[in-house]
Amino acid sequence: MGTMPDGTQGDSTHRTTQEVSTHGTVQLDDGIVPDPSLPRTSVDESVRDAADRTWTPAKIALWAAIALLGGVAWFMLAIIRGETVNAIWFVFASVCTYLIGYRFYSKVIERYLLKPNDRRATPAEYKADGKDYVRTDRNVLFGHHFAAIAGAGPLVGPVIAAQMGYLPGTIWIILGVVLAGAVQDYLVLFFSMRRGGRSLGQMAREELGVIGGTAALVATLLIMVIIVAILALVVVNALGESPWGVFSVGMTIPIALFMGVYLRYIRPGKVMEVSIIGFVLLMAAIIGGGAVAGTDWGAAFFHLDKVTIAWGLIIYGFIAAILPVWLLLAPRDYLSTFMKIGVIVMLALAIIVVRPEITVPAFSEFASRDNGPVFSGSLFPFLFVTIACGALSGFHALIASGTTPKLIEKERQTRLIGYGGMLMESFVAIMALVAAISIDRGIYFAMNAPVALTGGTVETAAAWVNSLGLSGVNITAGDLAQTAKDVGEQSIVSRSGGAPTLAVGLAHIMQQFIGGTAMMAFWYHFAIMFEALFILTAVDAGTRVARFMLQDSIGNFVPKFKEHSWRPGAWLCTAIMVVAWGAVLLMGVTDPLGGINTLFPLFGIANQLLAAIALSVCLAIAAKRTALKYLWIVAVPLAFAAVVTITASFYKIFSPVPAVGYFANNAAFAKALADGKTSFGTAKTQAAMEAVVRNTMIQGWLSIIFVVLSIVVIITAVIATIKALRNTAAGLPNAEHEDPAQASRVFAPAGFIPTPAERELVAEWNSLPAGQRLEKSGHH
Repeated sequence: MGTMPDGTQGDSTHRTTQEVSTHGTVQLDDGIVPDPSLPRTSVDESVRDAADRTWTPAKIALWAAIALLGGVAWFMLAIIRGETVNAIWFVFASVCTYLIGYRFYSKVIERYLLKPNDRRATPAEYKADGKDYVRTDRNVLFGHHFAAIAGAGPLVGPVIAAQMGYLPGTIWIILGVVLAGAVQDYLVLFFSMRRGGRSLGQMAREELGVIGGTAALVATLLIMVIIVAILALVVVNALGESPWGVFSVGMTIPIALFMGVYLRYIRPGKVMEVSIIGFVLLMAAIIGGGAVAGTDWGAAFFHLDKVTIAWGLIIYGFIAAILPVWLLLAPRDYLSTFMKIGVIVMLALAIIVVRPEITVPAFSEFASRDNGPVFSGSLFPFLFVTIACGALSGFHALIASGTTPKLIEKERQTRLIGYGGMLMESFVAIMALVAAISIDRGIYFAMNAPVALTGGTVETAAAWVNSLGLSGVNITAGDLAQTAKDVGEQSIVSRSGGAPTLAVGLAHIMQQFIGGTAMMAFWYHFAIMFEALFILTAVDAGTRVARFMLQDSIGNFVPKFKEHSWRPGAWLCTAIMVVAWGAVLLMGVTDPLGGINTLFPLFGIANQLLAAIALSVCLAIAAKRTALKYLWIVAVPLAFAAVVTITASFYKIFSPVPAVGYFANNAAFAKALADGKTSFGTAKTQAAMEAVVRNTMIQGWLSIIFVVLSIVVIITAVIATIKALRNTAAGLPNAEHEDPAQASRVFAPAGFIPTPAERELVAEWNSLPAGQRLEKSGHH
């Protein structure tokens, strides 16, 4: 729908700019009749193509320089095998690859696969309700989307995966995002937007039929519960018994509410103005958190245990999911994006200035083994599910078919927000990896190995690390104690999960850039706040998306639920999903071994299985709208994700090695209990042993359910794809589930910086009398 006889999209290239500009009552080839009293809602396609295809000497020199710098950086990382490698090459290799991928590869997807048409209204325009469907400025929406997708994964996964050395993770993060992760996010966002903002599960039901669609619906709902619960648990662990953290992160909520009211009522359209105010208030909250935590009343009032924080998160998740999106969610995510992108860019600049030397080998001693101390399993497939969100993440597909498609102003903005937002997250993952490998390898393993291995003290941890026989590693108890003192912590031994390691690495680099050793404690706690804020935004957006998914699912039987603006349905579905992930969260917080902590491997596999489901749905949809020769864009990442995740699932289900297989681990602990033992392996008490038995059984059966559902979805998607291609070859129509095209009555640029043609159109729209412009119902 919306394509012209020559295969292009949007305004006809054989019409003059004047004809298109004045409209009259002319109906162009896309079937959309615009309002003749308004300026154009899309830049003329011929003008856009001419700008894209014009290569000046300066433009050629710029891209040649980017390609050359990227090539040199990759050569230094992948080929040169010196004793050390400079961290600046990670920055250059990633940034240059992202720029080339965005400028060229995403344009191929736009031109041949998606063919956006800005003359069509988006759901935010034709379904505008001031609550869930709200036209949102592209800069604000980029911040909201990035904040929502960038949870724990890009921070934690790369840190844990550093056990294998720096090169496997670097290749997967950078190349994986260009060819897989950003492709998935872009496609799902576009297809959902064309379908009125429908959820991934609902799109699967429409495209794959009852069997595949039902399997996708069940899988996405179950996986969503696990993902949000684990994200919430990471927040709880970061903020538990930390007055500074509780105060600073808590203050982001009233700041965001103020920003939402400011943009809607006080100073509509002043995005830059409210951004500066929000940034200043955020910095004040972070700095003030340290001062408040230093007072007696602050330490007492904000020193909360993990159960209390968990209940606070549950209540917050419910409220955030039912409030209008303009009031809390979008401004809060936009606000936190300042901190997220600001810190990552600052870290990248610090790396370029400080140029730290990395002593971690390209492939470590554990790259060829399956019994590493940080995580168990071989490099393939477990590296690819450990680094979940930095390269490919199914969770993103839920955001891209949840909140974001209901907020986007123009179809061409999906490339910036979907593809570009994911590239930004990948850069976060690379910076997290560099931070982790910049610290001493001995400190890395002492921090990330479990207490059962390190012994929990600096003396036993140092002895254990040295016993690993790692090349060039000789750590002392004094080194570990001094590092803890430098960052203002009592101990850094066995602070697993990735977040503390990233904080130490960031503090190590930043203190060389600004402040020296005396500032290490500040930078460490700043990084902890940064991580908690990062993850919390994924919890609130995830809850809202889970509500949409459940509403769509119930709506198949009770159509009223599909009306997202129907408050009783929204509140009921929100409550159900919050109770589901809240119960899992509380189980994790109160369990003697951390409960859901032991489910973290399942998080990675479930997340990637969800990506395979999302790509399967995209393949079926793409087969109806493009030629066979372009389907490889979807088929290649789908095939890789399917092989990796199904293989990893089979390892976790069938492996006889207790450290790898869930059921093998379950049997070992069950036998120990039956033999009357009161401690076994990492469990020091009988209650902890019973917890391991319970959790491994849950993990095992969830793994079976997830992988079976995913295989069903993939098979039905392949069948639907073949059927669509056969119909096309036979000249038969394919069932189309897009919403009917409606003429847009607004215009907005596609990227951060408007092109000259876009600036001309913006000027035309700004010259209209206020009464003729369709005002935004939310952020301007």
